[in-house]
Amino acid sequence: MCRPIVEHYFITRILDLSILCPAAVFAPTGPGALHAVYNSFSKSSRLPRSIKTNMTMKISRFVLIVVLLVFAMPSPAQDLKFEMVRHKTMLDRLVSEVKRHYFDPEFKGIDIDEKHREAIANIEKATGVGQLRSAIAQFFAEFNDSHMFFLPPGHVNNIEYGIDFRMFGERCVVIYVEKGSDAEKKGLEIGDELRSISGFTPTRDSLWRVRYFFFVLFPQPSLKLDVAKPDGRAATYEIEPKVSTGTRVTQPDPNQIIRDSERNRRLATRQYYYDKFPEAFIWKMPSFSLEPHRVDGIIGRAKKHPALVFDLRGNGGGRVDMLRRLIGNVFSEDVKVGDEVMRRRTKEMIAKTRGRNAYTGTIAVLIDADSGSASEVFSRVIQLEERGLIIGERSAGAVMESRVYGQMVGVDVVAVYGASITIADLIMKDGKSIEHVGVTPDILIVPTPQDIAAKRDIVLARVLEALGVKVTPEEAYKIFEHTLDGRSE
Repeated sequence: MCRPIVEHYFITRILDLSILCPAAVFAPTGPGALHAVYNSFSKSSRLPRSIKTNMTMKISRFVLIVVLLVFAMPSPAQDLKFEMVRHKTMLDRLVSEVKRHYFDPEFKGIDIDEKHREAIANIEKATGVGQLRSAIAQFFAEFNDSHMFFLPPGHVNNIEYGIDFRMFGERCVVIYVEKGSDAEKKGLEIGDELRSISGFTPTRDSLWRVRYFFFVLFPQPSLKLDVAKPDGRAATYEIEPKVSTGTRVTQPDPNQIIRDSERNRRLATRQYYYDKFPEAFIWKMPSFSLEPHRVDGIIGRAKKHPALVFDLRGNGGGRVDMLRRLIGNVFSEDVKVGDEVMRRRTKEMIAKTRGRNAYTGTIAVLIDADSGSASEVFSRVIQLEERGLIIGERSAGAVMESRVYGQMVGVDVVAVYGASITIADLIMKDGKSIEHVGVTPDILIVPTPQDIAAKRDIVLARVLEALGVKVTPEEAYKIFEHTLDGRSE
């Protein structure tokens, strides 16, 4: 059994407001309206799949942990007019935040005032709350920036579809189905390839859009999934979420917000390692979320082994200070990571070595299409410095630095909302950015839906075999099987 390492991730640079997985109640829109709104985001090639301070934490589960307030139910004309005023206020404040904090003072050549006016016009034409949110979201999508996005008001609800999926090559494959969920009862299984999600085709470039659309902006009372079974059979399922409804809050308690945020972070920051093989130590890292000093402890354990495998598959990023500390733990000299290009200055990002305490053995890093941000930076540094091998498939290409800026609107009933705004671009040591590009592995290995269905981890098994560990793909899968859904037993 792999050992979990639990670490608090304290609120430091911002009041997080628990926007780890912002969500809403079901949006009052029909299929035609859904497609119209969805298509309005098609200009942007990528919106981040992750929401976190500095770098990102991936939205990887359809467990929408929500501690925000929402106003998204069908409204009569008077309520809609009220919501229009609210959303104009939200937009105005967020545009001001962008003007103050966006890393590029030229805004990538975008006429930000014109886009602001267009968003206001779209708000004034809206016929429902969903379209109001869409108008603000589209303003941020215009930047085509992986860490730039709108965080709409949420609700004190827990909406859980009980499934998770991931891109493998060009296929979107189910990797988790919760026992007892409607999805399991209907017949959805691990290894099923998702050909369509409520009419939208998931691809490497569009999956973020599907997730953001359905699970942040417009959660639906059901999802229609067209799938291909591992044996080639076609099937269609309409699955419903498990919804736990909380109490509407009129005066939010800041202390409760912080407590909820800390609880959610504890759930999201578990780390796992496996040290039973004499030949190799395996660190499965769901996110870059540890306090830097805790990195030293794990590396200390790894030093007993001649090889160290970093499993960063599904890791959407996280803390910059942890990233620097991790790099410093595997190099015997200081390493220049790259240049942080900020609004008023450019600063070198240097990872300070731990000298004699650094790990000096063989290194292998596993990545996939959901490896983003800090995961990509770490992998690229290892690659550029020829410190180890990168194995798996091309990473997400979501490498910027951002902060979440939270806002509130209302008096008697308060809506909490915000935006993730890019504060720096990162240019790697070779003078190139990996935003929208990703890290290309040294050794390409892409699991098939059949591998996923049979619970075979062919990537980890191949790496361990090269390091002298005799293990089957089935045995490799079982090492971290209970962590695949982000929960520990």
